[in-house]
Amino acid sequence: MTQIKKLIILSLLLFGTACSSIEIFKEKTEFKPYKNYKSFVILNREIGHKGFPDDYLDALVSDGLKDIFENQGLVYEREKPDLIIRYTSNEDKRQKEIYNNLYPMWGYRVWDPWMYDPRMYRPQDTGSSRNYELMQLIVDFIDPSNEKMLMSLTAVSEIHNPKEKNRKVMKSVEKIGETYLQHIK
Repeated sequence: MTQIKKLIILSLLLFGTACSSIEIFKEKTEFKPYKNYKSFVILNREIGHKGFPDDYLDALVSDGLKDIFENQGLVYEREKPDLIIRYTSNEDKRQKEIYNNLYPMWGYRVWDPWMYDPRMYRPQDTGSSRNYELMQLIVDFIDPSNEKMLMSLTAVSEIHNPKEKNRKVMKSVEKIGETYLQHIK
């Protein structure tokens, strides 16, 4: 019985990690982190620049980043921070075309594969389209003492309905925090 429980838990863990719909891309790593950063500032908060057109999403990202880095032991310091964080977003409405095959297993295979060929009968169009939004959250980490970019992380996700947008933004912020910690260590 214990092996069955272990197998079920393992399969659920694999299923949970395999279904991540947010991809993280690490770019512009100009140098390796050479020190442990003790303080940070979020540039968007200080200069009043909004990273998202929606104020609520902008506040979610700003507060989420602040909480993640404060929980890691960094101090929010406006005057002389060790690390500058700035973020922006790209939200692009797109359309995906979906084509369904009316005859996925057509023909008699071995005997006469061309019998019942769907191309000969000109079936009706089985295509459809689906609207979605491609959202990118881009977070830049800058070392002010070197005046170079430590790295740029981009979280990319597809949003199919407005209800899941807040959840995907928060999950993107969490994944960016995890990726930053992996890069620093």
